[in-house]
Amino acid sequence: MKTTTRNSPEIDLRTAFLDGMSRVATSVSVVTTAGPAGRMGVTVSAMSSVCADDPGPHLVVCVHRLSPARAAILENGVFCVNVLGREQAEVSDTFAGRLSAPGGDKFAPFAWTTLETGAPVLANALVTFDCRVTDMVEVGTHGVIFGAVAWVSMGEGADGGPLLHASRAYGAFAPQG
Repeated sequence: MKTTTRNSPEIDLRTAFLDGMSRVATSVSVVTTAGPAGRMGVTVSAMSSVCADDPGPHLVVCVHRLSPARAAILENGVFCVNVLGREQAEVSDTFAGRLSAPGGDKFAPFAWTTLETGAPVLANALVTFDCRVTDMVEVGTHGVIFGAVAWVSMGEGADGGPLLHASRAYGAFAPQG
């Protein structure tokens, strides 16, 4: 399928979609898990609230089907969304595999704790959502993982606002007015 825009020649829908989505600013999170399948984590930009009410707060994260973290999250049945602060690009890059981790352990360079589910919680994240897996739906290359929020922890160490990703680069929120 082809599409056109006012400013470009005919391009395929996938390319137009990826270019369009690159213009959408999203928060950056590291989703972690621990349990029988091991301790794993992955950087994601696809995280959103689903509801705050009955049956209780829920959110979703999207994780690539080939990510070892996806399989571990499903087997462990728990995960934590660690929303990164604007000064935490190094955490994002480490869990995205863009930076090497000492001895291959992505968790080693950073301070961690746990909350109710036992999933790793980044000690100075902007905010963390400790979750239990309630469902997973496969959509194309990704698993859309639904989580019931068991605990929310507001970060104490992350200064300022969230780390954002837009136009294929990191940025920060700048309030107007």
